[in-house]
Amino acid sequence: QVQVVESGGGLVQPGGSLRLSCTSSGFTFNTHPMAWYRQAPGKECELVAGISSLGASTKYADSVKGRFTISRDNAKNTVYLQMNSLKPEDTAVYHCHADSWLTITVATSKPGGCTGDYWGQGTQVTVSS
Repeated sequence: QVQVVESGGGLVQPGGSLRLSCTSSGFTFNTHPMAWYRQAPGKECELVAGISSLGASTKYADSVKGRFTISRDNAKNTVYLQMNSLKPEDTAVYHCHADSWLTITVATSKPGGCTGDYWGQGTQVTVSS
C-alpha cells in the first residue's frame, strides 16, 4: 500500500523559515521523481518544486526560486522542502507527490486539485504576523 506522509508545517512570521518533510512507503522511492505542490483556498494546485529520482536535477516555480530548496534522502525514503524568506502568499496546504519528470518539467499546476494516487494529505503552512 502506497503511503505518502508530509510533516513540518505550521505558523511562521513573514521572513521566517520552515522545513517540510515527506516520507513515503509502498513503492520504490529511488526510482521516482518527487514534487511538492501547494493549494490555497479557492486556488489551483500549484507545482512548487520537483527533484529527479537520484537528486541530480531540480525545478522550481518562479515564485519560489531563490527562497525554497528541494532535496531528498533516498536511504530514508524522504524528500524535503526548505522554505526561507516566507511570504504571506506562501500560505497553503503543501502536498508531496511521486510524479513523472516530464510533468515536473512542463507543468505548472495539476488540474483537479492536489489529490489522487501517490499523493499525501498535506501539511498546512501559514505565514502571518
